[in-house]
This record gives sequence, structure tokens and C-alpha cells, in this order.
Amino acid sequence: MNLILFGAPGAGKGTQTGSLIETYHIPAIATGDMLRAQRRAGTELGDQVKSYMDRGELVPDALMIDIIRERLQKPDAKNGFILDGFPRTVAQAEALDAKLDQLGRRVDAVIYLRVSRQVLIDRLSHRYSCRTCDAVYNFTPQQARAVPRCTVDGGELYQRPDDTPEIVAHRIDVFLTHTAPLIDYYTKQHKLENIDGQMSVDEVRADITKRLSALRKGAGSR
Repeated sequence: MNLILFGAPGAGKGTQTGSLIETYHIPAIATGDMLRAQRRAGTELGDQVKSYMDRGELVPDALMIDIIRERLQKPDAKNGFILDGFPRTVAQAEALDAKLDQLGRRVDAVIYLRVSRQVLIDRLSHRYSCRTCDAVYNFTPQQARAVPRCTVDGGELYQRPDDTPEIVAHRIDVFLTHTAPLIDYYTKQHKLENIDGQMSVDEVRADITKRLSALRKGAGSR
């Protein structure tokens, strides 16, 4: 399956991406990781990426699409992919559709994890990461008073600078302004799967699995 997973910061995309990888045996394609990989590779695309990143500028949509197109042609993406972090705007979504059409592929479903603004703020304000392995933990306000060590490698847990309540609120507002219009875009294409991201992790996973299974059965009956 060719999937897009999106939602505001703190919606639980990382957790659900891991489950989708295990279930469908398809790679997760995160734009940030791709940009860093291209830069390290020293390819022509990588040199272009480096020039923008070194100046602190956003990589243009056209270049991002070329990088994604190249990534989707790798053998591990033959049977599908999970796009995480792209598209972020309707213009990017339109460009992605055009490139996929050239490859004879299309987006099968867009999973939107819907979480209220206040819940997102509460989640991120109590999110901690391991300094050594980047494992992520969410604590209640009471638990956050005595943050333990990482259960994976015993590393120190810390709160990212951009997870303070004020910055979190701004990040969510940016998402709502620039990315939320994608809801209408993919709804009109009948591809949006609107998931209640405030359920438990297991309930969210079960709902996503149920919906994608129905889509696959529907596709197989046509």
C-alpha cells in the first residue's frame, strides 16, 4: 500500500508508523532523513540540498519531489511506502500526485491522526527524549517531577527546547494553518481516513488496521 501519515506534532505518528512497517512490510519515508542521506551521499541532488541547508533555507518543493521520486524507485518501496512529513501543503500534494502518476502509482490512503489542540499541548509539554538513543516518553505532570532514566539504554531523559508549552502551541498553529488544508484536498479524492488520535495507542492501531484492511478488500474486489 502507498500511504501518507499526517497529523499535528504530538499526534502519535511515530508510534503508528512503527506498527504499519511491521504489518505491511513497507518502508517509512521521512523527508528529514532523506535530506540528510542525500547530503551525506554527495550526489548531484545532495549537493543541491546542501546548498539550501547550509544557508538555513527550506528545500524547494520541486527538489523535494525529485528526491522523493528517486527514493520511491528503490527496491524496498516496490510494494508500497509510508510518507511521513510530506506533503505539508496542497501544492506539494499536487506535485506528489503528478510524480506518482508518472511512475504509474498513486496514494492509496491518507491516515490523519486527529487530536485536539489542548491534548497536543498537554502531550508535548510532558514529552521527554533519551539523549543517547532518541527513545521518546510521555509522562503525566506527576511523573515528570521525577523523570527516570531511559528503559532502553539507561540514558538521560531531557525535554526538547521546542516542547515547551509556548513553542508547542506555535508549532500546532503552524500545522493548522499550512497543513490542515490537506484534509479537504484528500477528502475530495476520497482517500482520507480520519482517525481519532485521542484513543489509546492500541485502539488507534486497531482502527487504522481495520480501515486499511477494508480498503485492500475493496481494491481486490474491483
